[in-house]
Amino acid sequence: MEVDDALREALRLAVDPPDGVAIESLRELARDNDATEWDIATAAEHLKINPHTLRYYERIGLVQVARDNAGHRRYDAAAVRRLVFLTRMRTSGMPISDLRRYIELVDAGQSTVPERLDMMLEHRDTLRAQIAQLQLALAATEYKIATYAGAPQP
Repeated sequence: MEVDDALREALRLAVDPPDGVAIESLRELARDNDATEWDIATAAEHLKINPHTLRYYERIGLVQVARDNAGHRRYDAAAVRRLVFLTRMRTSGMPISDLRRYIELVDAGQSTVPERLDMMLEHRDTLRAQIAQLQLALAATEYKIATYAGAPQP
């Protein structure tokens, strides 16, 4: 493989990874089965986070969770949708302080939509810059792999 071909393939793999983004992952954001209720263990398992994180999010006011007659948390569809959003934003590097502000705005109602939009636009710009840097790092890695794969083996 020529150097230019290896570079092109490395860039292609960095921009269009083989596994891509699964539509199932995005469907979690719009969970619409309002009959669904999960206990804390089930919610943590589905969200792939620690139950302590769920308790923390509740304690700092990011999510409100109903309790059953025995006092156990019951995560309804609305709480799960919010938690999916929160976990995605934390994974993307959004600070807790920004999430708290965002949730305050959501809870304040429709009049805050312009400010929420501004927050999301700013976060998107930050993510795009990070992704561009990560894609370049991935391309460099893919290039080295292609180079080593074509090199004579000892």
